[in-house]
Amino acid sequence: MPNYIVKANTNFPTQIVSDMFAKVNGRSSIAKLSAQKPIPFSGATEMVFTMDGKAQIVGESGKKDKGEANVEPVVIRPLKFLYQTRVSNEFMTMSEEARIPVLQNFADGFSKKIAEGLDIAAFHGLNPYTMTAATQVGNNHFDAAVTGNTATFVAASADDVIDALIQAVVADGGVVNGIALSPTAGAALAAIKVNGVVQYPEFRFGQNPDNFYGMRSDVNPTVSMKAAAGTTTDHIILGDFQNAFRWGYAKNVPLEIIEYGDPDQTGRDLKAYNEICLRSEAFIGWGILDADSFARGIVTA
Repeated sequence: MPNYIVKANTNFPTQIVSDMFAKVNGRSSIAKLSAQKPIPFSGATEMVFTMDGKAQIVGESGKKDKGEANVEPVVIRPLKFLYQTRVSNEFMTMSEEARIPVLQNFADGFSKKIAEGLDIAAFHGLNPYTMTAATQVGNNHFDAAVTGNTATFVAASADDVIDALIQAVVADGGVVNGIALSPTAGAALAAIKVNGVVQYPEFRFGQNPDNFYGMRSDVNPTVSMKAAAGTTTDHIILGDFQNAFRWGYAKNVPLEIIEYGDPDQTGRDLKAYNEICLRSEAFIGWGILDADSFARGIVTA
């Protein structure tokens, strides 16, 4: 880790940022199941083509009728995700070698929180900090966008629910290459037996397989997180994560070292408690390109 990383108000080096988001890939269902595409600060636009027309046979010098392809732009603009933590102000007088483990731990914690935050926001449209609706997200999340293909989740027949959801996506002309499950759904699959034989042993004892019947899979508590009691709970989210969903991050991740005040609103003045605050911000964006390419297994309160 280069020495300049510890200077206040600078950026993490590119290789450290890459390592952070490599760790995000292992902790976020969204990152694990979908294709990642870096997004510039100004935003990015994905063009969706819906080929509704039929192929034409045209004779010599025959008329070519107009095509019926529709172009629907989906604008993806990054949102700011902030992570900060307090450490002893001895950090400022440590040697470069002693600072490295502190920064590595910070980067690891940053990766975990960003992974969780990405899922919570993209799945449910919530601010991870308050677990209330994030106005910045709007309807750019699965709970709001994926309303046509839904089914009631029943633990005893979780595999049948999955099959019904897949068939709904396929009937709309889509494909399913990824499935995110809540821990409840994973446990339900593990408990299914036929004639006393466990049907899905890969989910037994809390295991989290990377693949389920040819689909990338992930069991993650973020799938079933919700805003408050009495709201709908997701237990299955599946669909074409690799083609019909995009997410990415801006490569500049600043590191700020704050020595004064109460930047995290804890009521503890930094100087009074011999602390400093390490703060970083990541700009992350995502977009659901085709809501019909996804389906949700839900429980409605």
